[in-house]
Amino acid sequence: MTDAYTKMIQQMMESGQDMLRKFNPALENMKATGFDKMFPTMSKDMMEMWFGKTFNREGLDAKTRLLVTIAALTVLGAQAEPQLKTAVRHALSAGATQREIAEVIWQMSMFGGLPAMQKALELAQSVFADLEEKDE
Repeated sequence: MTDAYTKMIQQMMESGQDMLRKFNPALENMKATGFDKMFPTMSKDMMEMWFGKTFNREGLDAKTRLLVTIAALTVLGAQAEPQLKTAVRHALSAGATQREIAEVIWQMSMFGGLPAMQKALELAQSVFADLEEKDE
């Protein structure tokens, strides 16, 4: 790999770490290294899109980005179960309330249908319950 490519990967990973800290302060110490070894042919544009220009842009705070993510994952339905649960956890950590998450999911019934909304609410409630058990 060239020095420029290595430097670009390092900058993208730093940007990704910053995004993770905004989404969930508990992820501050997460190490996201190794992408260059796992995906040596990943294009610069894709790395910039994922770790720089999309998730780490100005204009929306982390909470809002996560609520939008929950909306999109709700419309996708049950095929995005693990991603939806992760987004709900991160949204709560970023300051969203359970009510806000439920309202976003409910509104998506208009776009994804009732089965997608029901499944998403069940998944969100399971995350809420898991977190409440840990707090006890």
